[in-house]
Amino acid sequence: MPEILFYHLETRPIGRALPDLLQRSLKRGWRAVVQAGVKEKLSEIDMALWTFDDASFLPHGTAEDGHSERQPIYLTETDENPNGAAIRFLTHGADAGDLAAYERVVFLFEAADPAAMDWARGAWKQLKGEGADITYWRQDESGRWSKQG
Repeated sequence: MPEILFYHLETRPIGRALPDLLQRSLKRGWRAVVQAGVKEKLSEIDMALWTFDDASFLPHGTAEDGHSERQPIYLTETDENPNGAAIRFLTHGADAGDLAAYERVVFLFEAADPAAMDWARGAWKQLKGEGADITYWRQDESGRWSKQG
């Protein structure tokens, strides 16, 4: 079972928090998969990865872009892993599927979205019931993460 992390976003939306987490993953030498449960949200994430910083972008692609196996960050709405990612980010109610292939799985959910909160609670309960080792992180007012509990 991979390391499971829940990131509770209170001050920044997913489109602003995810690029930083993806940068950290790439610095570790990991490829990443980002899975959104809603296609429209996947388009928003795609745009955020291009525009989050005026001086750079995060290399990424989707099945429509081709060469999925070569993408450092692969965006999808299914549980595929064509780039051999070590880390999977789940957003917007994505169905986790089989997580065994990953070193780390990160659930990102926004406090302002009641459906996302329900999704995260359900995933937490299920994974805890399966014996997963889970950590919970919450944003402070400045957007920094602090481990809770």
